[in-house]
Amino acid sequence: MMHITFIGGGNMATAIIAGLTKARGCQISVVEPNADKRAQLAQQFGVTTQEQLPVYFGSGQIVVLAVKPQQLREVCGGLASRLDGALVLSIAAGVGVSALSRWLDGHERIVRIMPNTPAMIGKGVAGLYAPRGVDEQDRDAAQRIMAAAGSTVWLDEESGIDDITAISGSGPAYVFYFIEGLIDAARQMGFDDATARELALGTFEGAVALARHSGEDIATLRANVTSKGGTTEQAIASFDASELKSAILRGARACRARSVELGVQLSQD
Repeated sequence: MMHITFIGGGNMATAIIAGLTKARGCQISVVEPNADKRAQLAQQFGVTTQEQLPVYFGSGQIVVLAVKPQQLREVCGGLASRLDGALVLSIAAGVGVSALSRWLDGHERIVRIMPNTPAMIGKGVAGLYAPRGVDEQDRDAAQRIMAAAGSTVWLDEESGIDDITAISGSGPAYVFYFIEGLIDAARQMGFDDATARELALGTFEGAVALARHSGEDIATLRANVTSKGGTTEQAIASFDASELKSAILRGARACRARSVELGVQLSQD
């Protein structure tokens, strides 16, 4: 039985809690200052909620830091004296292990996690990083918690958190951006809003399902639809002329650079 306390009951915490309650085998509590949110979590998932931090977190407990990065230093300040060896998982963006450890008075049992919003429906992708001092049992506990909300990838270096932020962490927004464009194109071609939305979403869902089912290289799947001299070829040629792939790469790199910058800003004393 895992004893897990979430500090913060926002969307990402709620998504992970939803998965954990389905998987069972966990005793979950949530520290959340908002009374309405506490009531919602208690009613929806049957978890224990409270407004203030508990007095003590023992070595057999797991603490999940699920607050906004800007709130993290203050939360850690209140948490430090209450930790007695508990495993700490942080899903807050930007703040590195060294800063977390410093704010927690030298606590070293820490795992950093970068989840994404599809975790809300059990389809998330989470990148995890643990420093060398974190043992296999703690890594397994972190893995089990995040696997309840989707798939997981372990990162060898902490800088990988910035890399995965640029791909899967922020990636859903890139996909939504393309869907927006496809919906707009459908509207301009005369489809009503509901039909345009269904055409775009259905196309994305079907294409992803086909890619997973077939196991073929993505470029091959794309080529299978792109007949020589056909209609799709003209669309792909237009995308290439606009350097769409290069734009995606530039966007991902800009995202990573901002992740690094935020990490520096948030971690400064």
